[in-house]
Amino acid sequence: MKRFFLPALLGWAFLVALLTGCVNQKQVTYFQPSDQNSDITKLPINNKYITTIQAGDILAVMVSSLSPEASAMFNPFPIQTVTTSQQTVQSNSGAPAMGYLVDEEGYISLPLAGKIKIDGLSTKAASDLLTQKLNKFLVDPTVNVRILNYKISVMGEVNRPSVYTIPNEKITLPEALSLAGDLTIYGKRHNVLVIRENNGQREFGRVDLTQRDLFNSPYYYLRSNDIVYVEPTSGRITSSDRAVQLAPVIISSLSLLTVIFATFMK
Repeated sequence: MKRFFLPALLGWAFLVALLTGCVNQKQVTYFQPSDQNSDITKLPINNKYITTIQAGDILAVMVSSLSPEASAMFNPFPIQTVTTSQQTVQSNSGAPAMGYLVDEEGYISLPLAGKIKIDGLSTKAASDLLTQKLNKFLVDPTVNVRILNYKISVMGEVNRPSVYTIPNEKITLPEALSLAGDLTIYGKRHNVLVIRENNGQREFGRVDLTQRDLFNSPYYYLRSNDIVYVEPTSGRITSSDRAVQLAPVIISSLSLLTVIFATFMK
């Protein structure tokens, strides 16, 4: 029995080895120093990012004042609880967000106050502007502005590709990839593509996750509607092609093992 099984098992091991490839450690290790002999422990933060409102955003504008009855007319949408817990950072369910839509010209329309240009402002600056506008109609108003549809897309060689809604309006590229379950072993870590719409143009930026230069990249902080695409390595493509080509051989080998086992079990 061993005489028959040993060649079959060796052949099966050979097929498995063909379907798997060796990966260099430097190809999968994140945040490597540029000089391995002079590693540093601190880097200055040169690319602080503040989220700004843009056309197409849906805003939660929560208004309060000394008169709740007067404030109610500025809050026509149901209050949506915004939390930063991990459970809320999930794939987009497709449910529409309820709030004030920023039109193509960058305006929102509030009752009594009319159209107010708000694009290009941070949520803090927008809150201050709306507070100033509503001073004419309310006593000691307080305005809080949040972006409800801040989302990013992660595609390609990651474990959970999807569209993710970000409740805290700020996310980095490593955080986005972590949400997507990290890259698979076949993902190109040195050539991640970030697609971004900026000032009427579509940008295509490349990021190397294996180098610490990532932290100074303009694509380290993601913006709303950014698309992150992780390309497959040649090993992934080769592995897929080889699996298709060798599928009949694998099936035949399994069939042979089954016949041999059944013969000796009689």
